[in-house]
Amino acid sequence: MSCPVPIVGVTGALGFGLALRLALAGVRVVIGSRALERAEEAAQKLRDRVPDAAVEGLTNDEAAQRGEIVLLCVPFRNQSENLTNLKNVLREGQILVDATVPLAAAVGGRATRLLGVPQGSAAQQAQEMAPAGVRVVSALHTVGAPKLADLDEDLDEDVPVAGNDKEAKQAVAELIARIPGLRRIDRGRLEMARLTERLTPLLISVNGRHKTHAGIRFTDLSDPQW
Repeated sequence: MSCPVPIVGVTGALGFGLALRLALAGVRVVIGSRALERAEEAAQKLRDRVPDAAVEGLTNDEAAQRGEIVLLCVPFRNQSENLTNLKNVLREGQILVDATVPLAAAVGGRATRLLGVPQGSAAQQAQEMAPAGVRVVSALHTVGAPKLADLDEDLDEDVPVAGNDKEAKQAVAELIARIPGLRRIDRGRLEMARLTERLTPLLISVNGRHKTHAGIRFTDLSDPQW
């Protein structure tokens, strides 16, 4: 993929883990942060881990303009603020991948509980807030940040992908497929995000109880259809 992939929220665990894996796969990555200094620090940290990585650090608004697919990997408490700040830079035709989960931890509650979202899911809220023509795809809620960040760990799990635009889903699926061990699964329209976002607190509970980093795997899908 010649076009760079901006990641808003890469200074967080999930965003940085995805940046690592994508850079290792030869994808050009643009790290976004509210503060340029933090973005540049994260970019250098990534280069230390992946010396030949094609990566640069920019502010969120500058980063979001650099690619056709923008990954939003921020805590739920920051989703609305980030989308408001990006409203004037996201453009028609871009794809916004929302990996937000409305966990109660965002307001001081437990990470194994979900908050209610009037739109039905964080992804649907993102679609409502995004500028007209920006296509929102929901994905990457079930991939654990610790496993992504450990490059010695082999990944072997499924990644459900939902969205209302077939071409946008396919583009995101192709990007996910660049990371070895991640199999993308079409889970339908964006409204299905309200179900898959619920898998995150389930996995947090299971992984906490069993001291592991389990993901999910769908059986009897030897050849997932797109």
